[in-house]
Amino acid sequence: MKTIGVIGAGTMGNGIAHTFAQYGYQVALIDVSEESLKKAIATIGNNLDRIIAKGKLTEADKTKTLSRIKTFTKLEQAIGNCDLVIEAATENMEIKLNIFRQLDQLCSSQTILASNTSSISITKIASVTKRADKVIGMHFMNPVPVMKLVEVIRGYKTSDATTETIMTLSKSLEKTPVEVNDYPGFVANRILMPMINEAIYSLYEGVAGVEEIDTVMKLGMAHPMGPLQLADFIGLDVCLSILNVLHDGFGNPKYAPCPLLVNMVTAGNLGVKTKEGFYAYQSGTKELKVSSLFLHK
Repeated sequence: MKTIGVIGAGTMGNGIAHTFAQYGYQVALIDVSEESLKKAIATIGNNLDRIIAKGKLTEADKTKTLSRIKTFTKLEQAIGNCDLVIEAATENMEIKLNIFRQLDQLCSSQTILASNTSSISITKIASVTKRADKVIGMHFMNPVPVMKLVEVIRGYKTSDATTETIMTLSKSLEKTPVEVNDYPGFVANRILMPMINEAIYSLYEGVAGVEEIDTVMKLGMAHPMGPLQLADFIGLDVCLSILNVLHDGFGNPKYAPCPLLVNMVTAGNLGVKTKEGFYAYQSGTKELKVSSLFLHK
């Protein structure tokens, strides 16, 4: 594989594009928003600067990496020569299905189509294409350039050849691919989201405060980040979406999202992306302050 298409220039999309370009692949980064594409390239440049500051890359490496990324606002202009296209759009079933319908029509019959979905069924996504054997999940972790894991999700009809190709490709990025089967939440989020949800319930029911809950999990369980801070980092809307997929997929009440999470998302307090969730975030500082919503709970 030489040319990779990445659909979506948000946090995950720009991280995926960065990683492939850094490891020598040509990348077509696609988003409907020209502004989002410009922001993505700036973010990639800043992240490369951080790697340079650690002595792991040179300025010449940065220049080469950025030169390998071309940006597009239209699918048909970008994906004709792609060997693999990775969808990294918002975690919405209908949006993803619409993208895969278009990809199936526009891409070569040999092109592998992958989704970075964190919970939505690969089998369902593949069902709207005529190449179900070449549809697979590549669930990268955030931040993509740093995190080593890639969940490789086999749909019901994903072929052995497609799976092996993606496992090998992931290793070429110095990632550790783990093959899993297609059930709601896969492995990572099937285990992580109930933990985050239980942490939110503990806050909702007054068991302890935001910092107290996170401190218990950081110091007691050796987690690098507490579950409430992690939820802010992931995005509370994303957490809610994944919990809804788990709840709908299994029909088990243990996956029902906490009412507090539902209210926060409804109110637009989504975490880092809106600068307030369980914590308040200020630009240019790493200091965390518990959101005023929880200071006197």
